Amino acid sequence: MIIRPMTIDDAASVLGIYADGIATGNATFERDVPSWESWDTGHLPAHRFVAQTDNVVGWVAVSAVSGRCVYTGVVESSVYVAEAARGQGVGLRLLTELVESTESHGIWTIQAGIFPENKASVHIHEKAGFRLIGTQEKLGQMNGQWRDVLLMERRSLAI
Repeated sequence: MIIRPMTIDDAASVLGIYADGIATGNATFERDVPSWESWDTGHLPAHRFVAQTDNVVGWVAVSAVSGRCVYTGVVESSVYVAEAARGQGVGLRLLTELVESTESHGIWTIQAGIFPENKASVHIHEKAGFRLIGTQEKLGQMNGQWRDVLLMERRSLAI
């Protein structure tokens, strides 16, 4: 497996893997896969990576948490792994690459919002140096049910 920068040629794979995540019911509040244009606009270009074996099996990217200049070094991460590749270390490899990338570009905080039921995601984030900040109780509704979200963060060791 190699980890490499994401390109436009990866769009269909990225969105397909995102659809896998949506289907679990424990990865995101989103119900529909966005267009590539919408996805592309919402994620910072400098910190997008894919994991590739014979094909793309996972991806990681970040979004700005705010447009205010004081938060330029704070991002929110998303990491998704294809169903067939889960449990093989793909997510941790992607998060490790993301941390290296953000560290070298002056990002001081990576945040992640994770459903408590997504124990695998919590685990890989902890292995990548994230810590639990707290639980956002009943943050949003999904299929008529209130869902809690764990707020995790990784602070830069360089800044």
